[in-house]
Amino acid sequence: MDIKYMQRALELAKKGIGYTNPNPLVGAVIVKNGRIIGEGYHQIYGGNHAEINAFKDATEDVKGATMYVTLEPCSHYGKTPPCANAIVEKGIKKVIIGLIDPNPEVSGRGIKILKDNGIEVITGVLEEEGRKLNEIFLKYITTKQPFCIMKTAMTLDGKIATFTGDSKWITGKTSRNFVHQLRHRVAGIMVGVGTVLKDDPMLTTRLENGEGSDCIRIIVDSNARIPIEAKVLNINSKAKTIVAVTEKAENDKIEALKEKGAEIIITPSKNEKVDLAFLMKKLGERKIDSILLEGGSELNYSALEAGIVDKINAFIAPKIIGGMKAKTPVGGKGRAFINEAISINKIDIKRFEDDILIEGYVQKEMEL
Repeated sequence: MDIKYMQRALELAKKGIGYTNPNPLVGAVIVKNGRIIGEGYHQIYGGNHAEINAFKDATEDVKGATMYVTLEPCSHYGKTPPCANAIVEKGIKKVIIGLIDPNPEVSGRGIKILKDNGIEVITGVLEEEGRKLNEIFLKYITTKQPFCIMKTAMTLDGKIATFTGDSKWITGKTSRNFVHQLRHRVAGIMVGVGTVLKDDPMLTTRLENGEGSDCIRIIVDSNARIPIEAKVLNINSKAKTIVAVTEKAENDKIEALKEKGAEIIITPSKNEKVDLAFLMKKLGERKIDSILLEGGSELNYSALEAGIVDKINAFIAPKIIGGMKAKTPVGGKGRAFINEAISINKIDIKRFEDDILIEGYVQKEMEL
């Protein structure tokens, strides 16, 4: 029964996708006498946590009940009071936890408060599912840097565009809808200035139901070549646009971009380009916990070389383009030997009508 109720808590947690960043996705279920009497989830950043919403939803007195919560109840004062204290005050008898809080500053303290007050605590129920759901939070809370997902779409022969540069559309509508769900999930979307110059994208979130939140638009542009009339600088959106440049960018252009409402981040030059590792630190300082990298082949290669990519979402469409000059998802100099290749592990394969999505994680020396 623990698994059944924790699964329900995980389902509730998913309802917060796109609205809680940089906070985690958390769901809570209160069970008494074999019945669910209250449910809640963390709905929006700065709002009540899942446990508090579950208490508010309760249809009867929760004293003596069991609470299932996907993440260890918080033990500190932030934008809201500690949930662990509220659980004690409400008289909950038992707490089943999916994942212990990974924040090194608070990990285990919520559990200690519960146990010190005589509450039985069980941890690790559907822990892997909880880790998967909160992979963004796990990376950000422990490193203060964004979780980066590199998304590519290519044909069976590994091309992202024809030799003329035409790329609309490699994948089908269902795959593209999923990408917009990814945009809704993350805090920022990153492209290179080459993509802006070629496609002039809006980089907004367009879900079928008309809902969804725009993420912050981040343009990697060493020399500030982005046109002032570019759509990303002239759209009606609550999300801002950040342009990352180097010291080579002209001051007049920087000031013009600022007048358009763009935020400018100046990074050191690395191989005459924006230092992506430095940029990720600066984005993390701005509470940007996740990035969807939709750059071209050059930016993709630079990101992999800089070690900032955590996850790969590679769509493959059943089409063949051919052409020696047709671009592939990852350009750059490339690796000289097979044994130097970047390895992807924890592979998952999904189907979107005729398209295939290969999802995996960049293998690094230190895994979270």
